[in-house]
Amino acid sequence: MRCTASFRLLAFACAFLALGHAGADSSGRWQSSQEAFQKVCAYCHEARVGPVITGRRLPVAYVTSVVRNGNRAMPAFRESEISDDVLAGVARFIAASPADAK
Repeated sequence: MRCTASFRLLAFACAFLALGHAGADSSGRWQSSQEAFQKVCAYCHEARVGPVITGRRLPVAYVTSVVRNGNRAMPAFRESEISDDVLAGVARFIAASPADAK
């Protein structure tokens, strides 16, 4: 049980740090949803801290719900952290992403 709590703390810290380092342009807006994914989501999900989410054809509604509400070690992200418009674009990007060719 202690391991689970440590993992959750680590995941939350990673997400928090990613938000701190994730920079939108000077207007405070992301250039694209793909950029938001690369600067926030990929920080954990591409580094294998969290599960791989690209190439799995995850439904847009599912991605949006998990981002807003959190799931297990993944913290919830408020609208002040990622707007509904950007989140919708990120969810569409994830849903349409191809599987890695291995």
